Amino acid sequence: MELHLQPLFKIILCHILNPKSDKSCDFVKNAALVLKRSKDGYKVVEYGREKDILPQYASKKSIEVMDTLGKVVMPSFFDTHFHWVQDDVRLMPKKNLLQWLINYTWPYEAKFKDKSYSKSKAQKFSEELASVGTLGGACYASIHAHTVDDALKYFVGDFVVGNVLMTMESPDYLTQTKKQAISLVKKQTKKFKEKYAVTPRFAPTTHPDVMEQASKLARENKSFIQTHLSETENEIDYVMGLYKNIEGYEKVATYTDIYKKAKVLGPKTIMGHGIYLSKDEMKTLSKTRTSIAHCPTSNAPVKQLGLGSGLFNFKFAEKHGVDWSLASDIGGGPFVSMFDVMQSFVAQNRAAKVSGATYTKALFRATVAGARALKMEKKAGSFEAGKFGNFIVVNTPKDLTGGAEKVLERIVSSQRKSRKKYDAMVEQTFYRGECIFQRD
Repeated sequence: MELHLQPLFKIILCHILNPKSDKSCDFVKNAALVLKRSKDGYKVVEYGREKDILPQYASKKSIEVMDTLGKVVMPSFFDTHFHWVQDDVRLMPKKNLLQWLINYTWPYEAKFKDKSYSKSKAQKFSEELASVGTLGGACYASIHAHTVDDALKYFVGDFVVGNVLMTMESPDYLTQTKKQAISLVKKQTKKFKEKYAVTPRFAPTTHPDVMEQASKLARENKSFIQTHLSETENEIDYVMGLYKNIEGYEKVATYTDIYKKAKVLGPKTIMGHGIYLSKDEMKTLSKTRTSIAHCPTSNAPVKQLGLGSGLFNFKFAEKHGVDWSLASDIGGGPFVSMFDVMQSFVAQNRAAKVSGATYTKALFRATVAGARALKMEKKAGSFEAGKFGNFIVVNTPKDLTGGAEKVLERIVSSQRKSRKKYDAMVEQTFYRGECIFQRD
């Protein structure tokens, strides 16, 4: 007979915020979140008012009750576009995307050729992710195979990771031959399957025939695909200027059409940024069910520590049926915390007088929508029954009146004047019901 040392049920006493949609979030004061042990970890059974829930479980013999002493519990985050190998360049000067890549990002990524350096950095970054409550996402590694191995070994949660493909228009020290790039993709997609993302860095650094072959391997192995699209107008000019001289692409009308012709688009493809897209491009993304990872802190003005790329038009995307989620874009974005990303999303749209960018929407796009982009919405992203018990514990604002939107605003906007403090907001992080991070 198997002896279970862990309780069958765990009940967390707390205030609960649970995202339901762009316009709806449950807020339950003095609540109880009930988790039940399964072979894969603890899953949500139900949540509700403590006084209604606790009596139902009073007679259970195998039970553990955790009292958070009046703190708020919400689902852990998904970050659908970040570069873990850019952690040390996120606060470097950013006046121009392409110059920032050449001057800071690429030289730093070259260091990851050293396996011991990569391993120690992955361990450090994994701790950082857990400490800010990010337990899932889509991540870019470097060209070096072991940077994916290290990330998937050490990051706790549900991550999809890929090696960037750089076969042209790249510095010598980071350039692969076409054969090397395809060989790497073949090996990694076969090894990691749906945990791998075929990752053309972006159209100017990856030959179109390499993108096409790599995308075919992604589909064969049920892997994801991720790359960058229309982040800046300079980038678009650069891309279109290059591709008009590439055989078979001379007459391609848009940046999106390059990826379409190279067979990159699809329901398991995530495009980073997508700021400068035409109506036709949005229709193409919608038709192929390609999603966008919106990175407000990275796209923010330079004075806000971003690259100054511009403001993503989320209403335009939604009007055309294109799904999108929030992302940090470390190191274009300055901070790992999705709280900082959520605050930036709301603040930038408010400053631009765009309605509908609420804190409720920000939470939904940092949790459920991110899970959806990674085809994990049935497993994580909210406290629906049957999903894993992935959640964070944060301090409660003094004022709990006004419903979910007001409470969320008080939590998310709390560190807007000292953004580095967002990284320290999470008190505890739980993955599948087990505490994997506790702040001292």
